[in-house]
Amino acid sequence: MKKILLLLIAVSISALLYAQQLLTKDQEAIQQTVVKMFGALSNRDSVSLKDYCTTDITLFEYGQVWNIDTLILKAIKLNQAADFKRTNSFDFINTIANKTTAWITYRIQSVITTDNKQVIIQWLETVFLVKERKQWKLKHLHSTLINRS
Repeated sequence: MKKILLLLIAVSISALLYAQQLLTKDQEAIQQTVVKMFGALSNRDSVSLKDYCTTDITLFEYGQVWNIDTLILKAIKLNQAADFKRTNSFDFINTIANKTTAWITYRIQSVITTDNKQVIIQWLETVFLVKERKQWKLKHLHSTLINRS
């Protein structure tokens, strides 16, 4: 009987050690803000894109500093292929929040189809967010290209 009890305790403890950390309401909202921002980018919806970003957002992409206008130009206006499709998947690494600021790190993979060609791009990104009128918004995004195939 003692052996069975010890076995049950060991299994329970090991299950707890492997359980994923539960997210707070703010952490979930932060992750969803990032997902929705990329959804707007995928849909080429500049109006919604701006809703998820501060007006003075800075993006550090490919060794350059972009603002929201640069992002819209490069990702939406210059990207008008009729067959365009972008699907994003995220692997969230870390999400930290306090009352008005947050940091999130994740891997993102985008499968992009344009002009009958498909490319898969992977980045490692860190985003700094601020809370404006009870809504999380991206203020800074730093992106590192991992792979492009």
